[in-house]
Amino acid sequence: MGLREDMPLLARHEGRWTGTYTHLDPQGTLLDRHSSHLTCTIVDERTYHQVNRYTWDDGRTEEIAFPGTYLGGGRCGFDTERITGEFWELDASTIYLTWLYKAAAADLRLFELIVLSDDGEHRSRVWQWIQSGVCVKRTIIDERRV
Repeated sequence: MGLREDMPLLARHEGRWTGTYTHLDPQGTLLDRHSSHLTCTIVDERTYHQVNRYTWDDGRTEEIAFPGTYLGGGRCGFDTERITGEFWELDASTIYLTWLYKAAAADLRLFELIVLSDDGEHRSRVWQWIQSGVCVKRTIIDERRV
């Protein structure tokens, strides 16, 4: 079996998504906000590929590719120049990710929940940035399918 069969929720995420990333400090103060356009693709039974495009109000842009490899057992891994980690499905609507930014302090880990709406048209995502066991930042992401 492969990605589509073993990770049916991930297959439902395929396509293009637009949204907003909102970064907050632990007290809820706004640190950053920017728009996003993501393309999620299952390339074949062992390969997932995601491209994130970000745009800020001041005109800055950034594009990042996140290739993933199916590890078996309903888990995907990714290891790029920027990040390393894994993700898997928790239930019929929720994907869980954990990763490290390679350039960051060794004790900074990120944890993400992605919840897909029943109709498959909206995603709600939350990142928690944990350093030495303490939340140092949260990222809230609201997206819709385009």
